[in-house]
Amino acid sequence: MLRDLLKALGVSDVRMEQGSMRCDANVSLRPKAGEDATSAEQLAVPLGTRTETKNVNSLRSVERAVRYEMTRHAAVLDAGGSITQETRHWHEDTGVTTAGRPKSDADDYRYFPEPDLVPVAPDAAWVEELRATLPEPPAERRKRLQADWGYSDLEMRDVINAGAIEVIEETIAAGASAGAARKWWGGEIARRANKADVAITDMGVTPADIAELDGLVRDGRLNDAMARQVMEGVLNGEGGPTAVADARGLELVQDDGALEAAVDKVIAANTDMADKVRGGKVQAAGALIGQVMKEMKGQADAAKARELILARLLPS
Repeated sequence: MLRDLLKALGVSDVRMEQGSMRCDANVSLRPKAGEDATSAEQLAVPLGTRTETKNVNSLRSVERAVRYEMTRHAAVLDAGGSITQETRHWHEDTGVTTAGRPKSDADDYRYFPEPDLVPVAPDAAWVEELRATLPEPPAERRKRLQADWGYSDLEMRDVINAGAIEVIEETIAAGASAGAARKWWGGEIARRANKADVAITDMGVTPADIAELDGLVRDGRLNDAMARQVMEGVLNGEGGPTAVADARGLELVQDDGALEAAVDKVIAANTDMADKVRGGKVQAAGALIGQVMKEMKGQADAAKARELILARLLPS
């Protein structure tokens, strides 16, 4: 939340891996007050000696460093030892901390007034003027966007975890549907970005590309399987969606006669499945649709193939 707030305010790019934001993680343990102790009674138990792991430079590493220190403290204390108050250094490669500089007490921090930082008492009107310039708080913005886009809590969580809020917003503004924007940025692009350990915006795909690809699907040129092939080409640097589709010869067959012929051929070759559909098991049509798609090398409109199959086998 702190990272999101700093980024929204524009005071930092909060790229922790580049040192724009770092964390000093303090850890101390205390004995458990007892199985039946209230939370107040547990909080009354004095905290033990703390350690301070310095300059941890990613949110994931903060969690790993704190977890390591918790485990280390517990092992030392369970063995009857004592914790040394000190700074610790986090090692990303090995996932451990090592001792730094001892700190006997808080006086080691040499706290003292800074003579160049004088007290400030801002006028109330000025405070309100500044407040009016603040951006929308990140939490409120996420809540608004989720409602606008119609995402479930789980879908929005995945979008947040993928770091895709801004790029999805740009993609929708470029003309894509909210569903398509989430599908592409949170699916194949995010998977490849995670594998390459880069941001999704560094994958060579733009919001305009996603909007263009979504348009090709909505216009009926591509089905979902073709769109995935096109996205593969875009990710491989073969060009924009239309150029990739042209180069790969990807386009739904619009000839109704060819589709009807394929449907008739598949029904004739799969009488058992056809009889199941005639008998009321409409779900069996899925297998026939798959055969039609295979017959037309994936270039058929599956929805139209379903309509034709049901019209042949379940005449009104």
